[in-house]
Amino acid sequence: MLMRRRGAPLVAAAATTAVVAGTAGAVRHHQQQKYARQDAEQQALYEQQQMEAQLAAQQAQIEAMQRAQAQAAAPAPVSAAAPAAGIDIAQLKQLADLHAAGALTDEEFAAAKARLIG
Repeated sequence: MLMRRRGAPLVAAAATTAVVAGTAGAVRHHQQQKYARQDAEQQALYEQQQMEAQLAAQQAQIEAMQRAQAQAAAPAPVSAAAPAAGIDIAQLKQLADLHAAGALTDEEFAAAKARLIG
């Protein structure tokens, strides 16, 4: 008659459970690493997009300042309504605003004001 050992199925079940638990832990660890890499990649992409947006905004601001300087440096058209000896107050105020905003240097402002005044 064959004798069966009672402890063997328990040992086999315990070993199987340990293998399954170990495999599940390894899979979980692998998934966590994968998600961490994906998060890092998404963060890097977001930061790159933010930098590109900032650079575009700065470039637009520089171009606007350059246009303002070019307009200020161009000879002002003579207004038909203004008397020949009169001063165009609106243009003088515009020059002062550009100077205050930093779009014109002191020298550029003085030269443009001198042209405007006469």
